[in-house]
Amino acid sequence: MNYIYERKINYYETDKMGIVHHSNYIRFLEESRCYWLEEIDMPFSVLEENGITIPVLGVNCTYKHHVTFADTILIRPFVKEYSGVRMTIGYDVTDKKTGETVIIAETKHCFTNKNLKPINLKKYNAEFSKKFENLIEK
Repeated sequence: MNYIYERKINYYETDKMGIVHHSNYIRFLEESRCYWLEEIDMPFSVLEENGITIPVLGVNCTYKHHVTFADTILIRPFVKEYSGVRMTIGYDVTDKKTGETVIIAETKHCFTNKNLKPINLKKYNAEFSKKFENLIEK
């Protein structure tokens, strides 16, 4: 699946220099991940109803090009690695108008139950696990 999240930049997300403040990209990644999970029929609400949470363990961003107020970015999330216990999601973020790479990013996650105890999704919920396995980009 090649899901693209489109996000227009708001004025309040820029800094004194008029460019998007670097911390906002973390929010944009989260937004894209939430909508992407909805798109693949695994919204957070369904995961949580099944006792599954996916906390973030780490974030890595490499900033390549800036964007400013009213620019639109395109975010393409994809599964880079998946073990059943941990998952790494990659993000390609580009400027819609120019096609330039804005950031290259990834978030690292683990799977836990509702008490935040680590679980192996392959054993805990094979159906959900298979969906993530099918999203691994090779």
